[in-house]
Amino acid sequence: MIPDYQTIMLPLLEHVKDRKERSLPEAIEHISKLFKLTEEEKREMLPSGMQTIIENRVGWSRTYLKKAGLVESTRRGYFQITERGQQILKQNPSRIDNKFLMQFPEFVEFHKVKKEEKQNYSQKTITESLDPMETLENAFQRIKESLADDLLKEVKNATPAFFEKTVLKLLRKMGYGDLVDGSMEHTGKSGDEGVDGKIKEDKLGLDVIYVQAKKWENTVSRPEIQKFVGALKGQNANKGIFITTSDFSGEALEYAKKIDSPKIVLIDGETLAQYMIDHDIGVSKVKNFEIKRKDTDFFVED
Repeated sequence: MIPDYQTIMLPLLEHVKDRKERSLPEAIEHISKLFKLTEEEKREMLPSGMQTIIENRVGWSRTYLKKAGLVESTRRGYFQITERGQQILKQNPSRIDNKFLMQFPEFVEFHKVKKEEKQNYSQKTITESLDPMETLENAFQRIKESLADDLLKEVKNATPAFFEKTVLKLLRKMGYGDLVDGSMEHTGKSGDEGVDGKIKEDKLGLDVIYVQAKKWENTVSRPEIQKFVGALKGQNANKGIFITTSDFSGEALEYAKKIDSPKIVLIDGETLAQYMIDHDIGVSKVKNFEIKRKDTDFFVED
């Protein structure tokens, strides 16, 4: 299991107790071996997909130790233990965490904790296992998941025609078709032979993607996909997208993977909702947060 950033603090400080410089990648490798992380755990990413969890946690652990004066940066990308850090290790602490670091004025200042706030510093805050970036990303992910659930409910409550038109609008936002008339056509009606819409893949209309949109609660099985493939062949179509508000059976997914012509893509309800959020369909922006970090290259003198 990947250790939280506070659990990493003591092992990380011990890693540099010889006063030698260490880089962050070296520290990450050391901590990974120490806690016997699997290759899968070492590759596990934050919700944003921009950084591995272990890299993020070791980085924050180093930052907190530095703010407490236990380690210091020596040159770009490298750090080493300080005299204070060595003194702390001589005390043989069983654990170093946020509560432990609160004994250092620099760390208190880092947290901007007022005197009265320090007296009421809750155990819940002290023992929080997630570092600030993870906390922020997880909160964002929870908001996004809740929004996705709400969108999917709205789509399921809408009429089939509204759903089909929404799907076509989404595909346009994703870059298919063009803004000119005729690049997209809603064909869904009784006897539509399994095709609810079609959209030109490029501005010249050299290829057309056919769309089937199913507003279902039940799992879409293989026979439904086979019917869609038959409809595509009836249109001499090369590409198709099958979108549902529910999900697909394992057999349906396997069948879709094996088909080379026509090529089809399956999009389930969960994925549909995420695409709607990512491409601003049925949602509006409330507030933007910009996260910045120090540009170490800026502070390197020529």
